[in-house]
Amino acid sequence: QVDLVESGGGLVQTGGSLNLSCAASGRAFDTYIVAWFRQAPGKEREFVAGITGGGIKYEEDSTKGRFTISRENAKNAVYLQMNNLTPEDTAVYYCAATAMSFSSFISRKDRKTYNYWGQGTQVTVSS
Repeated sequence: QVDLVESGGGLVQTGGSLNLSCAASGRAFDTYIVAWFRQAPGKEREFVAGITGGGIKYEEDSTKGRFTISRENAKNAVYLQMNNLTPEDTAVYYCAATAMSFSSFISRKDRKTYNYWGQGTQVTVSS
């Protein structure tokens, strides 16, 4: 069982930056794949970036170069540094986790892979 709590969202102007945090409770955090998803109004929840317990990162092409995911296993935390934000990045951002396995790694960008979800944090980018 893993409980996830996101923080760090807010209102920012175009070109600004935000650093989202995901705090996890539970044991063996380093055995979980953790990912960030986002959901804009009227749209489906989409993958943004993910990271394995060992630090292997995988990112969506639309945000590569602007968003960076990282984690600190000792602190049970995962972060999403977002730079050069645009209004198209406006969404609720969710942290999600699933136990590492061959199948979960293969489908690591699929939201259905993840068993545990946070409540989300709103990111709003004004033009």
